[in-house]
Amino acid sequence: MKHNWEYKRLGDVCEMKSGSFISAEELSKNYRYPCFGGNGIRGYIDKYSHNGNYCIIGRVGALCGNVHQYDGEFYTTEHAIVVTPINIQNVRWLYYQLSSLNLRSLAKGVAQPVISIGTLNTVNIHIPPIKTQERIVAELDELNGVIEAKREQLKQLDLLAQSIFYAMFGDPVTNPKGWNKHPFGKICKLSAGGDKPSDTVKERSLKCPVPVFSNGVENEGLYGYTSTAKIHEPALTISGRGTLGVPFIRLNPFVPIIRLIVAIPSENVSLVYLFHLVKSLNLKGNGVAIPQLTVPMIKDIQMPIPPLSLQEQFAAKVEAIQTQKAEIQASIKELQTFLNSRMDYWFGA
Repeated sequence: MKHNWEYKRLGDVCEMKSGSFISAEELSKNYRYPCFGGNGIRGYIDKYSHNGNYCIIGRVGALCGNVHQYDGEFYTTEHAIVVTPINIQNVRWLYYQLSSLNLRSLAKGVAQPVISIGTLNTVNIHIPPIKTQERIVAELDELNGVIEAKREQLKQLDLLAQSIFYAMFGDPVTNPKGWNKHPFGKICKLSAGGDKPSDTVKERSLKCPVPVFSNGVENEGLYGYTSTAKIHEPALTISGRGTLGVPFIRLNPFVPIIRLIVAIPSENVSLVYLFHLVKSLNLKGNGVAIPQLTVPMIKDIQMPIPPLSLQEQFAAKVEAIQTQKAEIQASIKELQTFLNSRMDYWFGA
């Protein structure tokens, strides 16, 4: 144990309590107070259960064990746990400490993982003197600040690419430049993914090198790997479940699953132009119980198609932006590795 650090159970230095149920109908993006559930902010509500600086742990769900810090007025559902420090003065230090513990590993259950407060109470932590806590927070906040600034640069570069799209081609909905329009199903070969291959695995291997993509947004929808590709041409995928209408460019052979929409462009359509076109159209589906976007819903959408030479000029500009993004992403990766090493130094065994 580090010099002058105390060894305590989490339940001895914090009080933990889960929130209360609310229905989806009580949430609205127009309300003021964030509502935390098992996977973070679930939405916004017109009332709050807490006012102050707290750590919040996701208790139920696929992402249970995630840790957030919030300073202000907020509400928590029964799927989240509010951590109230008793003998800890620096809440930001507590946030970093909790984040280092891999709380997800404490979950029980497969279909619906759950972390109990009783289990959290028994977790052991090392507590340094307050001055050391402040030094840890200052160092880690500085590193996180640099990483966040670089992520903001990536967002600005994405906005730049989209602004160039509008400058060159206009709004694709109103089509002010009068480009010829064609049905989506005529300029692309459209299809949808089916069931996942039986040999799908989580880690890439020599036997299973082909990526399997689903409708997820995180990690660009990567689900796993399989042995044989179904789509061999460069293509665009569009999420048809969950967060609808999100496009990703796929340059290498892959397998789409769970009704993920695949669009393989014809020779007179640039894949880069198609990506930004779909992104600009903000495609939405329908369905009440399970919102969805399907090939029949989008195949007749009229798509403005400018001359291929102009599309290729746009693609060249985007390629230059992608080069800048790659440099920033490499820098973020290096910084994240260093941050992880410092977290391990301060909070590791």
